[in-house]
Amino acid sequence: MGDFEVRLLGPDDAHVLDDLDPGVFDGPLRPDSTAAALANPEHLLAVALVGSRVVAMASAVVITEPDKRPVLYVDEVGTAEPARRRGLATALMAALLEEARRRGCTGAWLMTEDDNATARAFYRAIGGTEAQRPVYITFDLSADG
Repeated sequence: MGDFEVRLLGPDDAHVLDDLDPGVFDGPLRPDSTAAALANPEHLLAVALVGSRVVAMASAVVITEPDKRPVLYVDEVGTAEPARRRGLATALMAALLEEARRRGCTGAWLMTEDDNATARAFYRAIGGTEAQRPVYITFDLSADG
């Protein structure tokens, strides 16, 4: 895999996602969603690059409640199959957590499936603690939902 660079993207960095390894995201990127995510100062998108090619990403949102200190919600970590098990996800999580500390966050949290043993082992290995088993509730807000 060779050397890689971790980079937090900002509003002018959509072009960085032009050279994207398949499997990094769940599906094709939407230009409107990409622009909105990168323009939102509370949304963090870290990518791992090998040369100019994005081979992994991690996205998160800083959440601030009126009665609490800010926390980081890690939404997704994705690594292209050929780039797995090379430290990229660890480096991406470190970048997100460091940015969260810089922004005054007092903690970070995420969710993964009970049966995702690989993800659970990874998060434990980088210092995460499994705290509880939440109930996952969704709302379909689509027009045809």
